[in-house]
This record gives sequence, structure tokens and C-alpha cells, in this order.
Amino acid sequence: MNSDIIDRNRRRLLVLSVTAMPALWLASRGWADANLPFEPLDLTESRWREILTREQYRVLRRDGTEPAFSSPLDGVYRDGTYVCAGCFLPLFSSEHKYDSGTGWPSFWQPIDERHIGTKRDFRLIWPRTEYHCARCGGHQGHVFDDGPEPTGKRWCNNGVALEFIPEGEALPELRVR
Repeated sequence: MNSDIIDRNRRRLLVLSVTAMPALWLASRGWADANLPFEPLDLTESRWREILTREQYRVLRRDGTEPAFSSPLDGVYRDGTYVCAGCFLPLFSSEHKYDSGTGWPSFWQPIDERHIGTKRDFRLIWPRTEYHCARCGGHQGHVFDDGPEPTGKRWCNNGVALEFIPEGEALPELRVR
């Protein structure tokens, strides 16, 4: 009788874990909000390697960081939109860009909070808030509380994780399926 109870509990645990896994995975990727205006994109690592440059792959898929002052986008101040280099989701507007002096493109707010997912990052001595594209999960950078008004935020982005689309040009379609 005792083994019957143990087997029944194991089956319940298995069913609960299998049914909860997709929700936990989405939550871990910053996609817990069911009201996203798009479908999350999940590709194989080999497909990402085909689509992205080596440096884009290192930053977007492996949470890398490009060297400060290495991105040409740090000095771009023309009107336009900054999209995720992985899936072309619009993340930032030039209206919200500013020179933070850090050597990375910085913004005081995203285009739409639903386009950004965040999670705590403990890879350094102190915890930081990492953010990523909510559609493809591509690592973008970190957000800090030392930005300008009106938000006081500094969304510090890897330039290689973005593509700049000048105002007047059509935003690219999602290039990967």
C-alpha cells in the first residue's frame, strides 16, 4: 500500500512538472506576460548561428558584452528606430537615446515595455538587471537607475545586438521562422 501512494505521488509530480515546464521556461525568458503583441520566437542554436554574425551570436545568444566604444551605433543620433539584430523587433527610438559616456548606445526608455524582458544577473559581484528582446530572447544589455529624467533609467545596449533603421525606411520583417 505504501508503494501505491509513492507511485501515485510520483505520477502527480511528473504530470505537474511536465505541464508547468512551458510556463516556467517562458517566465525564465521574460515572456511570462500572456499579452505580448507577438509570438515568442524559439530557434535552434544551429539556426541562430546561420542567421547571426559570430559577434552577434556571442552577445545575443551567449549573453556576451562588446567592448566599450566599439560600436558605431554609440555615436548615431539620426532619427530612426533601433531594432533587435536577431529578429528585428523594434526596441528603442532615437527620441529616447542619449550620450551616457559609457561607450554603449544608451536609452532612457524602450519603445514598448512589452518588447523587453528582464531578469536579475548575478555574474558580477553585485546584482544587475539584464534585459533581452522579448520575442527572440536575445541578450541586449543591462538597465541601471542612473539615467536622465523623466525615467531615471539607463538602458545600456550592446550595439552589435541592434540594427538602426533610419526614419522613413520601412522596418524589416521578421526574417526568421
